[in-house]
Amino acid sequence: MKRAWLTICGGLVLAVVAYLASYYAGTANTHSLEHIESPELAWLKEEFHLSNQEFARISQMHQTYLAGCAERCRLIDEKNAELKRLLTINQAVTPEIEQALVEAARLRAECQKQMLQHFYDVSRTMPPDQGKRYLAWVQAQTILPDTHSQMQGSGTSSESMHVHHH
Repeated sequence: MKRAWLTICGGLVLAVVAYLASYYAGTANTHSLEHIESPELAWLKEEFHLSNQEFARISQMHQTYLAGCAERCRLIDEKNAELKRLLTINQAVTPEIEQALVEAARLRAECQKQMLQHFYDVSRTMPPDQGKRYLAWVQAQTILPDTHSQMQGSGTSSESMHVHHH
């Protein structure tokens, strides 16, 4: 009887060890991605098969882009607040409202230009085939939706797309 218990316990221990080993092996990649510097970009490393060196460069580029993006967002928010104030005190399109609209459009265009430049820079950091695939994907998601109504409905309007890719 003692031998049977020993065999059963030994079998259970081996089963637990085998399960833990297979679980760890199956999730090792996920665990390693949790400890990277830019976990929000982990999907990018996996999806575009980036080396650690390529991923490190892209992560640094992403951090630099975010700093500039935050400032652009602040300026857009200020201009939107000014426009909102002007709209509440006027009953027609005044020169001030027209100027605020022009400036808001300029700020959004600058934001889009910087975002597109960032996409090009990131794509050049990737292996060529992956870079082309990345550019096609980000352009379809942000800059070049099929129609204007799709762009509005998808939450990737020019005012929100700079937030969508942080």
